[in-house]
Amino acid sequence: MPINYDQLMQLKSEGEKYSYSERDTMLYALGVGFGRDPMNMDELPFVYENGLKAVPTQATVIAWGSSVMGKSGINFMMVVHGEQRLTLHKPLPTSGDLVADERVTGAFDKGPKGAVILAEKTIRLAGSNEKLCTLTSTIFARGDGNFGGPKEGAPEPHQIPDRKPDVVHECDTRQDQAFLYALSGDRNPLHRDPNFAKMAGFPRPILHGLCSYGTACRAVLSTIAKYDPAKITSFDVRFSAPVFPGETIVTEMWVDGNVVSYRSKLKEREAIVLNNGRCTLAA
Repeated sequence: MPINYDQLMQLKSEGEKYSYSERDTMLYALGVGFGRDPMNMDELPFVYENGLKAVPTQATVIAWGSSVMGKSGINFMMVVHGEQRLTLHKPLPTSGDLVADERVTGAFDKGPKGAVILAEKTIRLAGSNEKLCTLTSTIFARGDGNFGGPKEGAPEPHQIPDRKPDVVHECDTRQDQAFLYALSGDRNPLHRDPNFAKMAGFPRPILHGLCSYGTACRAVLSTIAKYDPAKITSFDVRFSAPVFPGETIVTEMWVDGNVVSYRSKLKEREAIVLNNGRCTLAA
C-alpha cells in the first residue's frame, strides 16, 4: 500500500514516558567498546558506578521503544537507517525519568529508489520538563517511492574537509558485540540471527548502525574531547555501509574551531561505514 503523504506528515506522539538507570548507562558504554582495558583509568568512569559518566550518544537509546514510524505503512523489510542527528541541550545524566514527543518532519519521494522520511524526537526531563536532547532520524524506505511527495528539500550532508585528517583513532569491535549492544534496546534479529541476516542479503549478522555511531563517538570522546562528555553538544552522521562484528572501525577526524568533521572506515577491508560526520564541541 503506497504512502499517504498527508497522513504521514500528521504522525506524532506526545508525552511518552521512559526511564533509564546507571546500569543502563554502563551497559551502553560496554556495548560501544568502553572498558576493553580494565586498567584504562580514563575509560573506567564510563563503565563503573564510582564517578559514572554517560556517553553522549547514549541519547539514541534512552527513549527506545514505540515510534511514529510504526504507523507509517512503510515496508520495514526494505528500510535502511540513513542518517542520525543528535543535539544535546545539556549533558546527559547517568540516569533519569523522561518524557518524549515525536513527529514526522519530512518525507521526500525518490521515485523507484524509495522514500526518505525524517522523524524528530524531543526528550525532556520528567521532573523539571527541561529539554534534554533532540534526535532526528532519516529513514530510507527502499520499497516506498513514487508516493507523490516532494522530491527535493531533504537535509544536505555535512562536507568532509579536503585535507589529511588531524586525528585518526582505531576502535575494535568484538565478535559478540551486537549481542551486547542489543541489550540497550534494538533487538532487531538482523544483528544476531544468521538466518534472518541471510534473508536480508547479508552473509552473516551485521553490527547495529547506531553501535558504529556510538563507536565513532568513543573515538572523538577519547581523543579530541579528552574523555569529557560535556564537551560534545551535537553528533551527526550518515550511514554508508555495514560493519561485521569483529572488524576494526578507524575514525578520521578534522578539527575546525568547535566543529569536528569525521568519517569512519574499516581496517580489514575497503569500506567507508560512516560518512559526513559532524560533531559540535562546547565553546
